[in-house]
Amino acid sequence: MYSITAPDGSQQGLVTGYYEPILRGRRTISSGYRVPVYGVPQDLIVVDLADLHPELRHLRLRGRLEGRRLLPYWSRAEIERRALGAGGEAPSKPPVLAWVEDPVELFFLQVQGSGQIELDSGERIRLGYADQNGHPYRSLGRYLVNNAELPLEQASMQGIKAWARTNPAKLADALNANPSYVFFRLLDSAEGPFGALGVALTPGYSIAVDPRFVPLGAPVFLATTMPNSPESLERLVVAQDTGGAIRGALRGDLFWGSGESAGALAGRMRQSGRMWLLWPRGEPLPKK
Repeated sequence: MYSITAPDGSQQGLVTGYYEPILRGRRTISSGYRVPVYGVPQDLIVVDLADLHPELRHLRLRGRLEGRRLLPYWSRAEIERRALGAGGEAPSKPPVLAWVEDPVELFFLQVQGSGQIELDSGERIRLGYADQNGHPYRSLGRYLVNNAELPLEQASMQGIKAWARTNPAKLADALNANPSYVFFRLLDSAEGPFGALGVALTPGYSIAVDPRFVPLGAPVFLATTMPNSPESLERLVVAQDTGGAIRGALRGDLFWGSGESAGALAGRMRQSGRMWLLWPRGEPLPKK
């Protein structure tokens, strides 16, 4: 068992939580359901750098073609504006997988990377991460704190949703402060949600990591505390997922499950913690 240590020598890192949201929605646009959930647009180009440079196996370029040039893909603000036909050069319109009520709920669906849409009939559509526009993730909570909209102690998912309900005129600018945009795909299986390995996640025992430092599929011993609590949380978990905000050796994101109760735990989890990699004795340690 090896202690995971940051390049600066520190052994304490940040452990957050994520979950699978369940949103109310419809297959077609209608009154009250006017926020589109997009699939992958046809003009999104993905370049896998590992084909040319194996040392860059964790990096992919995403962009769009303009003549013979590869340009950055549209940002969140540009996707929203152009999809609504608000002028400018139009990208190929992404396919709409479903329509939901609330742009903030969709934002957090994108942050989580997977979820379900519950229809009026009771049927559920399961969505999985398909791709991303290539822009870096920027924290909505950090934006609100830096702009004096929320104190740091209220910058949880629950606090952000409450702020959005009382500040609708400021919401678009706040959401667009994160240029990253996630596109989804429909999942046929009732099992899930699935992590980066294509394996169903286990609530409380699957963790997202930065694969540059922790190999996917490896068992990891996690020592942290329960969400917003000093209560100890120590257990063996499995590195099964990744995330746009999960960067660094000492960065973990614990999966809590599906629905509101899991969301309440995930939204409040921002704890200090340590991690140990379990690795076969005598085998060389993974390299970045």
